[in-house]
Amino acid sequence: MKFYNCMLLLSLVLCVSAQNWFTDAGAFIRDAYRGAEDMWRAYSDMREANYKNADKYFHARGNYDAAQRGPGGKWIAEVISDARERWQGGNSGRGAEDTRQDQEANAWGRSGGDPNRYRPEGLPTKY
Repeated sequence: MKFYNCMLLLSLVLCVSAQNWFTDAGAFIRDAYRGAEDMWRAYSDMREANYKNADKYFHARGNYDAAQRGPGGKWIAEVISDARERWQGGNSGRGAEDTRQDQEANAWGRSGGDPNRYRPEGLPTKY
């Protein structure tokens, strides 16, 4: 009888542990998906605003919004930002300094810094 009670207890512990892992993995994926949506929204807003010198603000805002989702959002913000800068660095002709400044704004937003640090004067409040 003691053997069966021990096996039941062990099974419950393993089941609960597995469920927490499964739940955590699901939350990470959900946060990453929603973080990607935040990044897309910031990009779309940047294109819509078409406002001079607002690029760094939208970088910081997209990363900030995504990182607020949790570990998955922070992870996807970094992946998207790094991929974008690698692609842009070779194709845009803006140079290494612009890429460095973009990455600085990305890191600022991901770390929880206020994106308004990069907000240009006169950008409509809609953004």
